[in-house]
Amino acid sequence: MEFYDNYSEEPDDFYIDEKALRLKIDLSNKYFNEGQAVIQTDFIEDTIQLCLDNENLEEGLILIEKLIEIFPFNFEYWQLKGAFLNGKFDFINAYFAFEKTLMLNPTDVESLIGKAIAEESLDLFEDAAETLEKVLELEDNNEEAYFNLGTLYERDDQYEKAIKYLSKAAELDDSYIEAWYELGFCYEYLNKLDKALDAYEKYLEFDPFSYSGWYNKGIVYIKLGKFNKAINDFELSIAINENFSSSWFNCGVSYANTEDLDKALECFLKAVELDSKDEALWFTLGQTYEDLYQYEKAIAAYSKAIELYNEYFEALLARGTCYNHTGLKSLALDDINKAISVDPVSVEALEIHVSINKSTSNLESAIQSCKKIIRLDENNFTAWNRLAEMYAETGNWVESINSFNMCVKLKPEKASAYYEKAKRKFLKNKNTEALEYLKKSFVRNESAKDQPDVKSTKLNK
Repeated sequence: MEFYDNYSEEPDDFYIDEKALRLKIDLSNKYFNEGQAVIQTDFIEDTIQLCLDNENLEEGLILIEKLIEIFPFNFEYWQLKGAFLNGKFDFINAYFAFEKTLMLNPTDVESLIGKAIAEESLDLFEDAAETLEKVLELEDNNEEAYFNLGTLYERDDQYEKAIKYLSKAAELDDSYIEAWYELGFCYEYLNKLDKALDAYEKYLEFDPFSYSGWYNKGIVYIKLGKFNKAINDFELSIAINENFSSSWFNCGVSYANTEDLDKALECFLKAVELDSKDEALWFTLGQTYEDLYQYEKAIAAYSKAIELYNEYFEALLARGTCYNHTGLKSLALDDINKAISVDPVSVEALEIHVSINKSTSNLESAIQSCKKIIRLDENNFTAWNRLAEMYAETGNWVESINSFNMCVKLKPEKASAYYEKAKRKFLKNKNTEALEYLKKSFVRNESAKDQPDVKSTKLNK
């Protein structure tokens, strides 16, 4: 991909260096103080506009208010005051300034647009939409009004309607890059990913050095499962802004999906370096170390995630699993128990709890967790099967057979004649042989009839 240097060499009429603007502001104040403001109005207006264009909002607002004191019925001055107040996020006073403007000139389009911005910021959604529709009644080709209506509906999660207005803005002005950007987002949200790509590509034609544009396009490629293309876009985003942690993170995600875990690890390490307070980044780093079988480093990363958010369920579960892999069973159980306290209905956490307790011969605790799983999911074949085996290991043959009965009901195709042989062995107190037959009954691919539950307790030993 090539970039072309197509920046205009013409000077920016709206830019002025800070020192020059400072001189203009001081001179404007001097004219007010010396009573020369009326004859120097043009100079002061120019200074005010430069303040607005260069975001010197405080002093620009002071100057426009001084002009309004002299010319209280000049609607353009009230419109400028509203613009300064919008810029300062003082939307209530901005709203009243634009109301004053429209009292003086009800058809001033700039004031209507400014008022709509204030209304939207004050969560007056319907009022803002109505104000922008008035603009279109006055100027049916006003692309800014279409764009603002589009972003208004986008903010209200009405994406189809947002697309309608944003598309009209882009149709009226093909170089309206903000419209293309927002269109990309709306299409992406609606999972119209090919159209989202088209919109972002159009945006990037006009602004090829937008790191967020390349980033958003990369996200769409991730959703399409085109991870190599995603990597290309994230790396372009990083080349433009190497301090944007989200690009590093999602570049890592893309590398991980291409099974290049070493590259993924590099990206995740850079992401946590840039944003060390994001627990999700540390968690993903831990997952990568775990996939590389570097359990101690994975534990350290998960620990950092938990330090930032002590009820991070997934991190507790993952760290517990890593502790288990390294033989630290007690620490593993501590984490799994904490995870279960965070989410008591997690079957995954309970299954890990069963496995660890079973591996440490703490069968009673494992049995209790298995029962909890079954209460949550009574058709969980694996839980019933494990429960049956553990009951057998503890000598509780009746409950073992009852549990195996449930296995037969859930998956009769896994049972066989071995099941009947097992029951006969139990009746002859040949429990070890019986257990082997029960296990075999679920590795055969033969059908069996449902078996009645065992009622007698005489098989207990």
